[in-house]
Amino acid sequence: MAIVVHSSPLLWTRLAAMVFACVAFSVAVHGAQLTHGTVDWCIFCWAFSFAGTLLVILIELFGLQTRAPVSWKNFPITFACYAALLCLSASIIFPIYYLKGSASQNKVQNYRIVSTVFSCLATIAYMSEVSISKARPGEVAGYMATAPGLLKVCETFVACIIFVFISDPVLYDRHEAYKYCMAVYCICFILSAAIILLCIGECTGCLPFPFARFLSAYALLAVVLYLSATIIWPIFNFDPKNGGTKDRPSNCSNAIGLCMWDKAMTVAVFTGVNFILYLADLIYSTRLVFVSA
Repeated sequence: MAIVVHSSPLLWTRLAAMVFACVAFSVAVHGAQLTHGTVDWCIFCWAFSFAGTLLVILIELFGLQTRAPVSWKNFPITFACYAALLCLSASIIFPIYYLKGSASQNKVQNYRIVSTVFSCLATIAYMSEVSISKARPGEVAGYMATAPGLLKVCETFVACIIFVFISDPVLYDRHEAYKYCMAVYCICFILSAAIILLCIGECTGCLPFPFARFLSAYALLAVVLYLSATIIWPIFNFDPKNGGTKDRPSNCSNAIGLCMWDKAMTVAVFTGVNFILYLADLIYSTRLVFVSA
């Protein structure tokens, strides 16, 4: 089996991202002396990104794109976008838990600083890969290389963040309004994830209706649902008239990590973020339908 090497900015960007992610988790594991549970997430982000990029590079080096059980027009950029978001989250979480408030200049601290720096470099490299791979105006490319496709990745990632904060401790079982918001998050996440899987598996042609019109209809539905959740969640969490707490409780200052009020506020913020993402998705999806028509 012949190895095909085509030197290009995309290849060098992938190699840089892979090396940066590898250094980040290698240094963290070797000498950073990590004990908090959040390190498992950071290590996963870096290791997952490294392994996936290595797989993509090997498949392209050996020319196995046609034998891969996925659409090679959609898979690499989808993975790169998820890797960028994962490394970005690790670049934020890791220094908050392991560098914030620490003024010591010992060897362990230096290891932690190196991991943080290379995590940031990996994030930049993956963002560069997405920028290089995304579809240009008039270019024929897979759906995941377009703006709506990349927005779908961001939407599912933000939804996962919401799930983390809303479920530990459980925040959605105190009122029917919270359960409605949780239903909104789940429905939109499942549909967005299904769209991504259909595109990666090249199964969009199996649908009994036009895929482009389905995307527009779903984007409109998601905007309406998230708009309602963006309004309902803060009202029932922070409005005293509806049993909420407007001011941050004093015990939150002494809590390790985020208290329940902080997590409810985080969910409110990311609900608004996802609403904006779905609104942009609706605009792009509607434009694609009109252009194709």
